[in-house]
Amino acid sequence: MEMIFKPKNVSRYPRLDTVLMVEKAVYAHRSDKTVSQVWRSLPKKVMWQTFLLILDYLEHTGKIHVEKDRTITWIWDPEGVKKLKGLVVA
Repeated sequence: MEMIFKPKNVSRYPRLDTVLMVEKAVYAHRSDKTVSQVWRSLPKKVMWQTFLLILDYLEHTGKIHVEKDRTITWIWDPEGVKKLKGLVVA
């Protein structure tokens, strides 16, 4: 059964450039920053609720994991996926 990402009570959705900006910032910090530290390090201001929605999306897609202590861990491995699909011969 496929899980569908359905956020609740969302008044506005983020633009693609905002999602990519947050994704890039999370990737840059890997697993040494908390949610609030990454939010404060963003190059442009993003509303807190929008930021949390983006993190929920990234977690749902399997790119990140938010620990109980609110530390963000990057878990997506695009090179590993390419190797599994046979697109890159090592």
